[in-house]
Amino acid sequence: MRTVPVIDLTPWFHGGADGRAEVARRVDQALREVGFLLVTGHGVPPELRAGVRAAAKRFFALPEQAKRPYAVTVGGRGWLPPGVEANGYAEGTPTPPDLKETFAVGADERIGDPAIDAEWFLANVWPPEVPELEGLVTAYLARMRSLAGELLVVCAAALGLPDDFFTSRARHPSYTMNINRYPPLTQVGPPEPGQFRIGPHTDFGTVTVLDRQQGAGGLQVYTGEWVDAPYAEDSFTINIGDLLARWTGDRWRSTRHRVLPPDPSAPDEELVSLIYFYECDPHAVVESLGPPIGTVAHPPVVAHEYLMEKLKAITL
Repeated sequence: MRTVPVIDLTPWFHGGADGRAEVARRVDQALREVGFLLVTGHGVPPELRAGVRAAAKRFFALPEQAKRPYAVTVGGRGWLPPGVEANGYAEGTPTPPDLKETFAVGADERIGDPAIDAEWFLANVWPPEVPELEGLVTAYLARMRSLAGELLVVCAAALGLPDDFFTSRARHPSYTMNINRYPPLTQVGPPEPGQFRIGPHTDFGTVTVLDRQQGAGGLQVYTGEWVDAPYAEDSFTINIGDLLARWTGDRWRSTRHRVLPPDPSAPDEELVSLIYFYECDPHAVVESLGPPIGTVAHPPVVAHEYLMEKLKAITL
């Protein structure tokens, strides 16, 4: 059984060439074997993450009629109510809706292409009922973009490529952050057969940066069998998406994962996750890297076209 490793980024940020090379080597090994890793030493203050989570919980605690004006569907900016998303459909598996509600934000600096801007660079929505949310989330998004960009530099080093191989194709990237609230069993009742907080799926983009809480109904990763993802204090859980996997010619794994339904042993458990999905420039053409890096030559795809088809698949 493969395990999800914990990798300290301190030698990457503050060490010499040998330290950076060792981090890159371990990241390559993790992405080849598991597709997931935990990182520490990332430099994102825990106070910021806690502030975002607390503000989001104040929004989620509003009555439904107060949240309804901000309701959107998958890919929108605002509130995704329960029942609008089922991630299992990304695998072609019909499932009941995921047991969650979401506040979604993302890249909003337009590139001047009306069609692309309307799909990927929508204006964010900031409910006046929680005035502190905008400042906290905006600060968090800046830290996430910086970290995700640095992770792409690590990925390039891990493959023996120039440092800017991926980041040069992410100068004006699309990205989304979902703040997911997983309600307790006492609120949603027993799950339907095959229903999860998030159904089994792979992510779609390049790298995902997840700040999660430990819980009984938590994250599982498929490593040949479903295993609980490890938890480490002050860490981020990192995985890659389908786009980066095919970019590496399937050297790296875009791994299936899911979030378990509420557990009867913890009926009052409520979890809030901050999930940052990083992509690349919408017009970037993603072509599989050949040997000695890659082993599978996928047809080239335009990033935004590929990602939009994935999003449509999970929308109810």
